[in-house]
Amino acid sequence: MSKPLAERMRPKTLDEYVGQRHLVGEGAVLRRMIDAGRISSFILWGPPGVGKTTLAQIIANRLDVPFYTLSAVTSGVKDVRDVIDRAKSGRFFSSASPILFIDEIHRFSKSQQDSLLGAVERGIVTLIGATTENPSFEVIRPLLSRCQLYVLKPLEKDDLLNLVHRALTEDEELKQRHIELKEYGALLRYSGGDARKLLNILELVVESESAETVEITDEKVVSRLQQNPLAYDKDGEMHYDIISAFIKSIRGSDPDAALYWMARMIEGGEDPQFIARRLVISAAEDIGLANPNALLLANAAFDAVMKIGWPEGRIPLAEAAVYLATSPKSNSAYMGIATALDVVRQTGNQPVPLHLRNAPTKLMEDLGYSDGYKYAHDYPGHFVEQQFMPDELKDTRIWHGQHNSSEDKLINQMIKCWGKRFEED
Repeated sequence: MSKPLAERMRPKTLDEYVGQRHLVGEGAVLRRMIDAGRISSFILWGPPGVGKTTLAQIIANRLDVPFYTLSAVTSGVKDVRDVIDRAKSGRFFSSASPILFIDEIHRFSKSQQDSLLGAVERGIVTLIGATTENPSFEVIRPLLSRCQLYVLKPLEKDDLLNLVHRALTEDEELKQRHIELKEYGALLRYSGGDARKLLNILELVVESESAETVEITDEKVVSRLQQNPLAYDKDGEMHYDIISAFIKSIRGSDPDAALYWMARMIEGGEDPQFIARRLVISAAEDIGLANPNALLLANAAFDAVMKIGWPEGRIPLAEAAVYLATSPKSNSAYMGIATALDVVRQTGNQPVPLHLRNAPTKLMEDLGYSDGYKYAHDYPGHFVEQQFMPDELKDTRIWHGQHNSSEDKLINQMIKCWGKRFEED
């Protein structure tokens, strides 16, 4: 069975490596160390699919040293010690230290990280760690102090297009087909700066076509992903379907379903930060002004995950998911900004009324800037009726409060201030 395209296209040299020019470009810090033939221990921090594992393998090949790899998900302290013992016994005095690459090092427990300290400090191994999480929170301070930290960035548009071009012109299997890249917007959008995801999507689209000639269009990419999202999702999870089910369960006030879909994501190896970000978005979009505390709690859950790491981070995430699912719902703020943007697009740059403009100079004052503005705090109840919208839009309504215990109070306050303008709510 053929290897996946992403594996077939894995770079073997720095010249083939795409992106991260700030680290491996001519004269960059990692490039200089590699060219000198000696590297110190370091940690690569960046999102999935930007070349962390590939870079470690290229460095080991370039330096011609033994390369050991461990996954923090499946390895324990014994595995770490076994690798260190092998590195000791297989090293000659004059040779460079073997490289120990640890993927997802943020998942290593404190005891596992402690077991690395002596070997790293004495140069028995050169540690290269890879993480998608903030090392400041996930890696113990003594180990972090012995390693340089390099941040990898999501691949940019030119990097991704270069990768697609290389795949179409260099991969032996794709070269057998006549493939024309008509449009690439959807490819880039769905890949999200992730090279592995990009190549998996490309392969999915090509394999779904039986004809020798394949035209890649945005419509075709979107259509194929809807039919089979399994082909590019991490660990085979239906990434987009499951996050959609998760958010819709929260919106639909079903805490059981919200926890179930969250568990599916956790078990599938989803990035905890991705889950946390979606909770923050849901709190603002779906709960909104019906329970303003939801956004505070979702944001607190995000911070907690960043601080305490994994697996304990699943607890504040679950707390936030249940709280959001059981909260009253409102999308009035979401609808309000959508309406406002639509008004702006339709009406263009309406002038700011003169009384709302600042008048920092005498000329501006003479032109009537700020003339007639009423300072709300000078009036009873800190309110006085005046026009705040542009003249052409002065009667336009944008925000419509929804009826729940929190927003009813806001609506009543607006009726108290503005009278009939808000009474239809």
